[in-house]
Amino acid sequence: MGKFIPYEKMSKKQQKAVDAKRRASWNGLNPVTRKPANPKAYNRKKAQQWNDPSVAVPSSF
Repeated sequence: MGKFIPYEKMSKKQQKAVDAKRRASWNGLNPVTRKPANPKAYNRKKAQQWNDPSVAVPSSF
């Protein structure tokens, strides 16, 4: 077993290795905070779909 070296006195490479070892895994979970889209905001994609004739529903009158 090696000699104890305080974290502050370690080289940057060794500090990086220690940090990587301590870091936990998210196991496939994305830690980014998410929120729903604002329903009142203008959505260009939605506006284009509304104008698209290929999506138009044929009337059955």
